[in-house]
Parts: sequence; structure tokens; C-alpha cells
Amino acid sequence: MIKNDLYLRALKGETVERPPVWMMRQAGRYLPEFMAIKEKYDFFTRCRTPELASEITVQPIRRYGMDAAILFSDILVIPQAMNIEVEMRPDVGPWLPHPIRTQKDVENVIVPDVTVELDYVMQAIKATKELLNDEIPLIGFAGSPWTILCYCVQGQGSKNFDKAKEFCFTHPVLAHTLLQKITDTTIAYLKEKVKAGVDAVQVFDSWGGMLSPVDYQEFSWKYINQIIEALKDDAPVIAFGKGCWFALENMTDSNASALGVDWTISPELARKFTGNKITLQGNMDPTRLFSPPSEIKKIVTDMIDSFGKDKYIVNLGHGILPNIPLDNAKAFIDAVKEYEVTGSK
Repeated sequence: MIKNDLYLRALKGETVERPPVWMMRQAGRYLPEFMAIKEKYDFFTRCRTPELASEITVQPIRRYGMDAAILFSDILVIPQAMNIEVEMRPDVGPWLPHPIRTQKDVENVIVPDVTVELDYVMQAIKATKELLNDEIPLIGFAGSPWTILCYCVQGQGSKNFDKAKEFCFTHPVLAHTLLQKITDTTIAYLKEKVKAGVDAVQVFDSWGGMLSPVDYQEFSWKYINQIIEALKDDAPVIAFGKGCWFALENMTDSNASALGVDWTISPELARKFTGNKITLQGNMDPTRLFSPPSEIKKIVTDMIDSFGKDKYIVNLGHGILPNIPLDNAKAFIDAVKEYEVTGSK
């Protein structure tokens, strides 16, 4: 039994003494202990070495004591397993030397045996579970099929993913073929992650907000929903669509256990759009962590008051930035832990 099950109880919508808290990208680049490992090993070596991935996963837990850990990995391990070359270049980020642009490119993409190609992730989960020793839950994750397609077609990060969108709108059959291959791989991957020991899974739709509401339904949500339907009996599924506030009402009618929201929507509107039927996660602007610690604590307390302490998981609206002061990250976590004492309503 997990000793601190606050996060899992919140996912079930149970009444809690205070909401749980964790931060997207909490295992990583803002921590000096992470940077020490980064200096020795390149990015995908860190992802592929279970001892390194598990150590990185638990570093923020040791320092701050979040209510959940998220496995250190990357959404782009999926295309790598699907026969798509992916590099992580310094000062550039993801780089795909051979973007998917033609029918032949799509045909060359495989649906792999994830138990073989991504076994290193499963080993990292087992190693992490040992380190966590049932203190808190472990979250596994994957990128949404649309977000993965964006990188595969664009070939790198982008402000608008124009090439990815052009591909979808000029070659919709090819786009849907690729999206389905990614979806099938992701379902198999997340199911194996649950078998390996993760307690919940989150689907990151980082680039969903690039699409119009109509195109979002066609090219993103229907594939995310396939994943939710396939996983719903195995583990809680959290769907996070950055910039996708327009789809919250529709997303609420799914079998997701929770929906992540970013800072472009108020807590009150997020509750209104979801009818208070589902657990919400978010939604502080990550750059707000540059505010003084006293102000961060006030923002967090007000955020909890606005969402309500139940059916709520405190988080940022996207990943923590690399240059956030350590004391400010601590103020964010501490504000939630102190909420039951100082600000509970």
C-alpha cells in the first residue's frame, strides 16, 4: 500500500484534507543535482539507463517531498521505437534528421514490440518503485499522438508547427495512418508501464492548442480518447491539453480521471466548462515562480480556494522552467502542504 495516497484519492474525486501537489518537469533541469548528472551523460543516455532515470525521478522528492513522482523520460522515446530517428541537440532541442513527409515515410514507420524496444523504460519504473518504497505514487506518461506527429513531420520544435498542419490538411489519409500507428504504440507502451508499476498515466498534448476546435477533435482528441478507453480499467488517466480550454467540456465526457489545465483559463471557468464533474489539475503560470516566495504562497492559496480543495491536483500550467530559484519551487510545494493549516475553506 502506498503510504501517501493523496494524489490517487484526488484522482478518484474523494474528499481530501488538502489537495496533492506535484510539478510537471519536476525531475530535471532546475535542480543542481540533475545538472551534475547532465554534465556526465547525454539526454537519451539518461533516459535509457534505468539507474540514472530512477535517480533523477526521485531527486525532487528528496528535496521537496511532492505527493507524486513522475518518471524521468521523454515523449520522443515512442517515435524512436517506431523506426524514426530522433536526436536531442544542445540549444535546439528535438531534432529529427528525416521528417515524415511522404507515403513511403509513413509506410516505414513501424508499430514496435514495446516490451523489447522500450524495455529500458520498464526497468527504470521498477528501479524507481524500489527507491520510492511505496511512499508516494509514480506517474508514467506519453505524448499525445498529435503532439508526436508534430515533431515527426516538422522535424524539430516550432512556434506554429506549420509543416505538421500542412501535412494533415493536404494528406489527411496519411496523417490519420500515422496518428493511428502512434496511438497503437502508445496504448501498448502505457499498458506495459502500468504492468511495470506506475500508478497513473498522463497524456501530454503539448501542441493541441495549435489546432482549431474542429481540427482538434479530428486530429488530436479522438486519438487521446482511444488511449483513455484502452487504459481506463488499468490505471487512472490524466489528459493534459496545453491551450485546449475550448475542448474541456467535450473532454469531461470521457473516461479520463482528471484533466490538466493551463493558465489561459481561470479556475472558475474551468470548473464551469467541466460542470465540476471531474478532477482538474493545474494551472499556475510557470513563470509566476519568479515571483517572491511570499507572493507565490499567496497565489497558490488563492488558486486552491478558486478550484476548491477536492477534485483538484495542484500543479503548474506547464513544465517548471530551468532557471527557477530553488526556494521559489519550495514555496510552491510548501504552500500546498500548509494549506490545511492556514487557508482551508
